[in-house]
Amino acid sequence: MASFFKRKCCCTLGILLLVSPLSVWAQKKYNLSSLVDSANNHFPILMQKRALIGAAHATITDVRHSFLPQFKLSDQLNLGTDNSIAGSYLPLGITPSSSAGVRSDNNYQLATGNIAVLYGEYELVNFGLRNAQLNNAKAYAVLQESDLQKEQYLLELNVARLYFTILKNQSRLNADQQNIERYQNIFNVIHALAASGIKPGSDSSLAKAELSKTRISYNQTVGAINQLKQQLAYFTGIAASDLNIDTLINSSIYSMPVSGDHSIDSLSNPLLTYYMKKKETFLTNKKVISKSYLPKILLAGSTWARGSSIQYNDNYQPLTDGFGYQRFNYAVGLAITYNLFNGIYKRDKLAINRFQLQASDYELQQQTQALNSSFLQAENALQTAGANLLEIPIQLQSAEDTYNQKMAQYKAGIISLIDLTNASFVLYRSQSDFIETRNDWYLAQIDKAAAKGNLIQFIQTLK
Repeated sequence: MASFFKRKCCCTLGILLLVSPLSVWAQKKYNLSSLVDSANNHFPILMQKRALIGAAHATITDVRHSFLPQFKLSDQLNLGTDNSIAGSYLPLGITPSSSAGVRSDNNYQLATGNIAVLYGEYELVNFGLRNAQLNNAKAYAVLQESDLQKEQYLLELNVARLYFTILKNQSRLNADQQNIERYQNIFNVIHALAASGIKPGSDSSLAKAELSKTRISYNQTVGAINQLKQQLAYFTGIAASDLNIDTLINSSIYSMPVSGDHSIDSLSNPLLTYYMKKKETFLTNKKVISKSYLPKILLAGSTWARGSSIQYNDNYQPLTDGFGYQRFNYAVGLAITYNLFNGIYKRDKLAINRFQLQASDYELQQQTQALNSSFLQAENALQTAGANLLEIPIQLQSAEDTYNQKMAQYKAGIISLIDLTNASFVLYRSQSDFIETRNDWYLAQIDKAAAKGNLIQFIQTLK
């Protein structure tokens, strides 16, 4: 029975040991393209921009409908007196109207009245204002779309830079682990030599201190990776604990990056397009202003019916007689309206728009210069990183050969511990230099692609 229980425990333990690595292996890995897609579908500011695009397209519909004819139907029942006096007055303020009722004295007898009106009005000619406003609304919608593309582009750039920074730290973690193993090996050798009396005990203490230092560096790198994953989780919506980055390069720190050619497409660069569309919006707004202060030709028509409990001979009838309709009329008219001060208003509005257009043009120039500068800096960084990547493998191989030689010499008692630890430090520094240089190369490629509008193509080429 005990033997069966032991076999069962061993079997269960074996299954657990097997399942554990399989679960890790089966954990989803995220490459750069999948991270970018996740960010585009998660980041709230992009949702905000998409909502603003919807509002802009709704505005286009609103502008179209604003030019529909106006038809107003009203019916009014009244109870009051009818006392008036001869003379004219301007329709300023709230002035109740009395019809007829001109007599020598006031009559406070109540009377009823009823009036129903159907009135229609249409801007027959507005000299191009309709098309100008519609084009301005369309330009604003395009501006909102380009704003979304700009924010999305910047988000993708941030995700890409974070991705490569995490890769750099993961490579550094690999180098730190190798450094720990080297110092652990050094400590084991010294400990054995010190136990046999060949080496002093101080060497063992010094090696132990260096080993502890390498573990601290390893822990700091782990902390840096966790911080970077938290930042990436903020952009992508993927929990930091689930962010298992799929490296596009070999996990070995000796792997070399592969360059690629990317076409230049600055005309459709989202970082420039937004400012171009902003300028176009002010240009269309200029036309709206110019057309808004031109004369308007209106076509108007109305029909109305009236009833009153007061007859034509000033004879007051029962109040119920005023609820019906007794007189019917209609009218059609063509009117031209123009404010004589429109010239002043137009000049002031055009001056405001002119300065806004000027500011948007300078904004476009500034962004163009910034992208050109970023492109040139990326080119210089690529040249420097490319030259260093040709030299660093030589440095790495020499440092590794030196370390192996120093280890053999230390075991033979030819050199001191300081010479051995210096060789180990040089090897670690060479590995770190390679990791930094390779990361600089990739970041320069990202900046170059972003400056020329080819960021998405660059991301898609990374497998």
